Amino acid sequence: MRSTILVFLLLLSCSSFAQLRFERLELKPNEVYQIKESDILVIDELIMHDSSVIVLNHDKKDNFIHAKKIVLGKGCRIDGLGENGNKGKPGLRGIHGEGPCRDGYAGRDGTGGSHGSDGINLFLYFNEITVKGAWLIDLRGGNGGDGGNGGEGGGGNAGTRVCKGGTGGNGGNGSTGGNGGNGGSLTLSCKVCTDLRGIVNESINASVYAGSPGQGGNGGAGGSAGLNPLGNTTLDGKVGSKGKPGQPGVAGKKGAVNLEQTTAVAN
Repeated sequence: MRSTILVFLLLLSCSSFAQLRFERLELKPNEVYQIKESDILVIDELIMHDSSVIVLNHDKKDNFIHAKKIVLGKGCRIDGLGENGNKGKPGLRGIHGEGPCRDGYAGRDGTGGSHGSDGINLFLYFNEITVKGAWLIDLRGGNGGDGGNGGEGGGGNAGTRVCKGGTGGNGGNGSTGGNGGNGGSLTLSCKVCTDLRGIVNESINASVYAGSPGQGGNGGAGGSAGLNPLGNTTLDGKVGSKGKPGQPGVAGKKGAVNLEQTTAVAN
């Protein structure tokens, strides 16, 4: 616990040029304030009216907020969500056989879904707090993107009297889903709170869940068989094989909520 506080004090003393410093920061109802250019926000008095939002600096893995006094309305939120991964692109469809009795071409594989990013780690220090409604601190990891579906195989071309119809091209393989991001961790430290855990249980809703993995893409359907024009089924081609489905991604790891009551906080 003391090591965490010392690290924060060191950041304040050595990086004072980079921190954002306010005597009073008051957000109107539904106002969104985004932390930029720094990962350290120091405030004497933070007032958040109903449904106002603080968006953490998503360019930094760790964010630090130190407020002597916090007053919160209803439905206030801190947003440290990781970004969701993008869905992979589907594979291109195979082209049909070029000429009589020719086989269709295989469909292309889909591309993989991208990984969700991690939620932000937030270190929140305060001396006193008043909360009129539940305060959501959302540090969930982003969801992984689904893998792209495989492309459909191209159809085999029709046969003739002397040759069989072409076989359909194989379907492309579905691709792997992206991994879910890790949930961010929340560290709460209060100088004068007599029951920090009670405040958290009653007024602060911390969401540090991991992101869900993306689903694997579906395999593409096999291309259609080329048929004999005279109805002789023994001279029909074969349907192409369906592509293999992609594997799902891996879920991220859940973050933690740490409570610290200390008498060592920065001025």
